[in-house]
Amino acid sequence: MSKTMKIKKSARKPKTHSPEFMEKLKQYVRTEGVGFLSDNNISSVGIGYKTVEGKPTKEIAIQFTVKEKAVPELLESLDTAPIPPIIEIDGVAVPTDVVQRKFQTDFRVVSENDVNRRKIRLDPIEPGASVANVHVTAGTICCIVYDKIDGTPYILSNWHVLHGSDGTIGDDVVQPGPRDDNRVNLNFLGKLVRSHLGAAGDCAIATIVGRTFTRKIFDLDVEVDQLGEPELGDKVIKSGRTTEVTHGKVNRIHVVVKINYGGNVGEQTVGGFEIGPDENNPAPNNQISMGGDSGSGWIFKSANGKPTKVLAGLHFAGEGPGDPNDHAIACYPTSVFEKLGITLSPPITQSAEFSGIGYNPNFLSENTVNIPKLSSANAANVYKKDGSSTIDYTHFSLALSKTRRFAYWVAWNIDGSSIKKLSRDGIPFILDPDIPANFQAGDELYKNNRLDRGHIARRADLLWGSFEEANRANVDSFFFTNMTPQMDNFNQGGKGGIWGKLEDAIFEDTKVDDLRVSVFGGPIFNSDNRIYRGIKIPREFFKVIVYVEEGTLKAKGFILTQNLIQLEAFELDEFKTYEAQLTEIEQRCGFTFPANVRNSDGFAESLRSRPESTDERRPLESLTDISW
Repeated sequence: MSKTMKIKKSARKPKTHSPEFMEKLKQYVRTEGVGFLSDNNISSVGIGYKTVEGKPTKEIAIQFTVKEKAVPELLESLDTAPIPPIIEIDGVAVPTDVVQRKFQTDFRVVSENDVNRRKIRLDPIEPGASVANVHVTAGTICCIVYDKIDGTPYILSNWHVLHGSDGTIGDDVVQPGPRDDNRVNLNFLGKLVRSHLGAAGDCAIATIVGRTFTRKIFDLDVEVDQLGEPELGDKVIKSGRTTEVTHGKVNRIHVVVKINYGGNVGEQTVGGFEIGPDENNPAPNNQISMGGDSGSGWIFKSANGKPTKVLAGLHFAGEGPGDPNDHAIACYPTSVFEKLGITLSPPITQSAEFSGIGYNPNFLSENTVNIPKLSSANAANVYKKDGSSTIDYTHFSLALSKTRRFAYWVAWNIDGSSIKKLSRDGIPFILDPDIPANFQAGDELYKNNRLDRGHIARRADLLWGSFEEANRANVDSFFFTNMTPQMDNFNQGGKGGIWGKLEDAIFEDTKVDDLRVSVFGGPIFNSDNRIYRGIKIPREFFKVIVYVEEGTLKAKGFILTQNLIQLEAFELDEFKTYEAQLTEIEQRCGFTFPANVRNSDGFAESLRSRPESTDERRPLESLTDISW
């Protein structure tokens, strides 16, 4: 019993389950309550609903589990002491509750011999499948996670699955675990990278080498993308290597449990929460966890009973043989993720190999095409990163207006000879973390309306070079600094179809030297732009395509209008795309192109030969209207 614990008959009873009081209970269990685990008979301490005649009530209690319940006169023979009926915490009398229960890790005893997909070598690997350190038997992959710093993908499971009492960092990890296929030389998956066993949890991560992966969990068909905080009564579901899909209900929180890990590790105290059976979804033989389930993820269920995408906990222990009821213990995911330095989404970071490449002015062979030069007024308003007015990403660069929160211009290169086709699935739109958020227009502008997050530098244009390079450009293209608000039917290829096909047309309709093109694009800022959600929305955009044909530098300029008549209702005139002289774009945008680009303006040249056409600007009806 803790020496600092106080018991008073006069202490008042708790009247609410307020978050503030629950936090005090949590702190008590983590600091004072853990002292009870020195008692050989006490296996865990946590917060739950007090049970009466085997059924939970609605009264919050500090709940103890013991290996063996006994009448008072037999306690001494069990080398244990009585647990007080009431514990006073901050002047509040909190009842205690005692249930018979002990726990053990869920990877040691595996008796079944049947074979299923969870227990064979997989490519792609899937959460819910068998995995283990080469010195361990078998556990379960919880989910795919990523390094917070460099984005490296890992598998997440338990310490006692990927590390174990005989293991060490750098050990081989195999999938499936040796219990399911002892040909470990054929099943190498990766290396043990980091692990932790202690108050924060029983957890570890390993690399994925030579195999692909899916984030969808076996038989649940969901990808976890958020971490949750379990509360009493929450319904959860897991997909484990042995029991497969089982349902449960959170019945104790902020638990500290004592478990014997064997070897020279011995007994360890681990924090987490407890899951009991869900009476509405009973498991076969009432077993919600069995040997081999360690490492599986408990997922929150929605009100309709379907699994959500929110991770509730990392399963690490079940009840030992002979215990009357089946319960499981799981680590809190936030503690695990913090301790291991991982995240559920690949972080948006600049790859060291490609950091700072940005737009290449020497991309077009011997023709240097420099970035536009801002006017003095715009130069005074541009955001400077590390003293530079140019912000570099993979294959593109831009100049950012601090007041308008969009780019003055974006410059990018296209290598048509090495374009890759890569999926955009799972890549989030994100603020550039290296730039103050108040200088960027983020997701708040685009929610619950018809505005799309429209790429300025087209994503497909940037996916060239090596696969690593193209992947980096794919991710970089989704920074909000490369976005402008564009109406959905323009951005999604409806009335704005010509605009989105300009880059493709140049390769189809001309003999571009070396299949290389440089492009400038961005919004045209007008003083009378309509204000929506505190931001002026551009109604016009420019694009300038620069290329070399048979040794001659050429340039073509275009302007697109998206006429926002009633911005709140988004009633639009038709989108119109026009050819435009580079001098007009310069004058309207507040910058100048390099002289060699301006002197290569094909549209200006055509107007000089056809002066009568300058009186009327006609929109392009199709790509065939363009004379490259």
